[in-house]
Amino acid sequence: MVGEHSVSALAADYPTSFAVVQKHVAVLERAGLITKRRSGRESLASGDVEAVRAGGALLAELEAVWHGRVAGIDALVANDSTTPTA
Repeated sequence: MVGEHSVSALAADYPTSFAVVQKHVAVLERAGLITKRRSGRESLASGDVEAVRAGGALLAELEAVWHGRVAGIDALVANDSTTPTA
């Protein structure tokens, strides 16, 4: 989301209700990924690019950790399957 958009304008872009979009905006705001301000009767939302980048970097780190764990499990299974069982 580039720039500032009213929540109602965002809702108009999606095939869902205003209430659903408003709830999603609230979740993103609590997560610190967007900020919201009032302008008259409108709620205006704008994205925090740096927060989204930081979140993406954190997710990339977690992905690398989990890939390593899965690779470790794969190695254990491969080694275990070559050992005869009694």
